[in-house]
Amino acid sequence: MAKIIGLGGVFFKAKAPLELASWYKQYLGLDTLEWGGAVFPWQNLPVLNANAYNLWTPMEEQTDYFAPSTQNFMLNFVVDDLAELVKNLQQQNLAISEIQTQEQGKFAWILDPEGNKVELWEPAKAD
Repeated sequence: MAKIIGLGGVFFKAKAPLELASWYKQYLGLDTLEWGGAVFPWQNLPVLNANAYNLWTPMEEQTDYFAPSTQNFMLNFVVDDLAELVKNLQQQNLAISEIQTQEQGKFAWILDPEGNKVELWEPAKAD
């Protein structure tokens, strides 16, 4: 059965995302990048032969990326077989987006029973 195999990232709304990222860098030593987030590469993911990593990402307070959720955060989970997982969820009559392929891999989105947006990610295969 297709399933979640790890946490891909935490995305959350912030009043001043770049300033917040700078604070985390200055006081807690978080290695934030110029776009304001931090990347934590997975050291070894042989099962998927993929490039996976964890993200910590403050986003603009007015972002619509979390829509239709009204929550201030979104979780991203790494999955082992996105096509199978989406098919299984559709068979359970759960509303899920179509799969989108991007440079980082394949993505789909669903809302949990409490209205939290959940991003499902199958990382792109390693070269």
